[in-house]
Amino acid sequence: MAQNSNSGRNDAAPRPRRTTPTAVLVLSDGSVFEGIGFGATATNVGEVCFNTSMTGYQEIMTDPSYAGQIITFTFPHIGNVGANAKDLETVEAAALGMITRQLPTNPASWRSESPLQAWLEANNLPGIAGIDTRALTRRIRDAGAPHGVLCHNPDGEFDIPALTKMAAEWPGLAGMDLAIEVTGDAPAGWNEGSWDFIAASHLDTTARHKVVAMDFGCKQNILRCLTDAGCDVTVVPAGTDADTIMSLEPDGVFLSNGPGDPAATAGYAAKQISKLIDADLPVFGICIGHQLMALAMGATTRKMDRGHRGANHPVKDLATGTIEITSQNHGFVVDQDTLPDTLEVTHVSLFDGSVEGLRHKTKPAFCVQYHPESSPGPHDSRYLFDRFTALMDERKG
Repeated sequence: MAQNSNSGRNDAAPRPRRTTPTAVLVLSDGSVFEGIGFGATATNVGEVCFNTSMTGYQEIMTDPSYAGQIITFTFPHIGNVGANAKDLETVEAAALGMITRQLPTNPASWRSESPLQAWLEANNLPGIAGIDTRALTRRIRDAGAPHGVLCHNPDGEFDIPALTKMAAEWPGLAGMDLAIEVTGDAPAGWNEGSWDFIAASHLDTTARHKVVAMDFGCKQNILRCLTDAGCDVTVVPAGTDADTIMSLEPDGVFLSNGPGDPAATAGYAAKQISKLIDADLPVFGICIGHQLMALAMGATTRKMDRGHRGANHPVKDLATGTIEITSQNHGFVVDQDTLPDTLEVTHVSLFDGSVEGLRHKTKPAFCVQYHPESSPGPHDSRYLFDRFTALMDERKG
């Protein structure tokens, strides 16, 4: 059933004027959202999701965990700070496209190096504005994340049946190993800390621990947080085996975030992670790293209907009762009913009760589903990096 997302609206929110649509979002069920195109002239197919963050659109678009996804932004002020190199989370943009209520505004920030429009064009990312993002968000919330095609064509010519077929035939994220597509090609060192805007330089820290980070789609701000915590980091590709990692003589191993179905990535990563944990190395995982640690210990994961994506997700620490406001981006979750006796739940979502943190009962290994590096998002969970270094201190002692 085709629908125009602007029909029947009677609110006072400003919207782009148009006579002929220059972009369409076509869902696999045949629904059509017409709008004004921006960014690159391109056509991309993937899973349509939404993000509720009020800041950080550039960090979100470059988060490798968004590979295979087209992002609906519920916050209206997209483009107001432009784009700059310091807010990149990876060298190449990971998301497939951008959906907004209004056209991106011109930048009004001293940090801007280019308008968002130019950055999107340079990264071959299409966008669509002028659609009812509230209606689309409610649709995703109620019916789950659909498959869709975002097509930007300034000529306004669209083959809707062909785009619908493209969306319907896209296989979906379930069973898809995307970590292997976004991981690095070879081991690489990292020693850059967080950026101090007052001093206009990176924070100066002294490295106390050697850490190997398994790159399943690692965000750069995670590596900065590890550096800030006193870690000398070596990043290795997702497929690196445990023996190679242990030959680097690390004090601890970090399991990064990343996209796709963790069960597919676990086909080659779970056994290696299990070996690292059995070797009594301190292990810290986040996002897909959290899911992979659970899978390595014998648990299972499942696809969520709509996922968690935003920077306002409340999580409860079961040990202290503390509530953390967290940044999240995941469409899969650990199935609590399948957890082995070796793992205990440490954190839960206050939105839906899902597993947000795990700890190994006898080994120095723990993991969380959310993003403590908070880029973008609150800093409530930064303490987890210190918890990781404390495990390494304890092991050395």
